[in-house]
Amino acid sequence: MSMKILAAVEASSLKAEVPSFAIGDTVDVHTRILEGDKERIQIFNGVVIAKAGSGSRETFTVRRIVAGEGVERKFPLHSPKIATIEVKRSGVARRAKLYYLRDRSGKATRLREKRDDVVAAVKGKTTKKKAAATAKA
Repeated sequence: MSMKILAAVEASSLKAEVPSFAIGDTVDVHTRILEGDKERIQIFNGVVIAKAGSGSRETFTVRRIVAGEGVERKFPLHSPKIATIEVKRSGVARRAKLYYLRDRSGKATRLREKRDDVVAAVKGKTTKKKAAATAKA
């Protein structure tokens, strides 16, 4: 009974549209910053190295290098302080957490890029071949 109540309360704080991104993706997180009585948008660009939690408590960690120093920041996914999340590049990750990137520097921190256009082209060719083979038979 109490879980249903918690779920109902939690549902009101969830965002309607959450962008889909995965571990290894390079993202721009646009956060709202209050400076006195003015509000501005600040962009934090980096690689998503972790996702944790569920529901309104879901968070993701973004890592970037600033002046040769690694900077990580955790963001609550459903926070009203987050204006938008833009996926700049999709990376191939074979792990759920990319904490090993903390020990690496320079080019060693790069991840292979997911190439959706190549995958679609390959799938398109195989279906054409299969269609031609079935047409002949």
